[in-house]
Amino acid sequence: MEYLFNFKKIGYLQGKRPKGCILCLVRDDSKEVEKLVVHETEHFIVSINLYPYNPGHLIVFPKRHIVDIREYSDEEEKELDKLTKTCLEALDKYASPSAYNIGYNMGLSAGASIEHLHMHIIPRYPREIGIVELIAGSRVLVQDPKDTLQQLKEIFSNLAIL
Repeated sequence: MEYLFNFKKIGYLQGKRPKGCILCLVRDDSKEVEKLVVHETEHFIVSINLYPYNPGHLIVFPKRHIVDIREYSDEEEKELDKLTKTCLEALDKYASPSAYNIGYNMGLSAGASIEHLHMHIIPRYPREIGIVELIAGSRVLVQDPKDTLQQLKEIFSNLAIL
């Protein structure tokens, strides 16, 4: 089954939100937010992006609430480096993408809709763009993010990781 998601997130951005930081609520296992966590380490959580650009779009965020990469401790930086490579390995096993976009949106003006530092890892595939994306400003996803969640949880659990 295919899904058509509208990525004009204004409803999400302006809609009712739970009180507090969404990613801290995920970390705290709050019932107020949808939890799409595929893996956790001592200092980080790996989650499926609730509004994915592509199947397998991950966000990696520190358990500690910070807003700038310069706030990472040396220990967090080392762990994140290993975890990023693990995420790429998991996504390679999941769907063999041909490329990746990896990065942060730090601050509202840069596109950060959540004030808790998080890194995006977006798998990229040949010939992604289609007529729906061009005309409707929407993305066609070939897999429900909850199915992606289950598949990636299994892959992460089988990797020799942190």
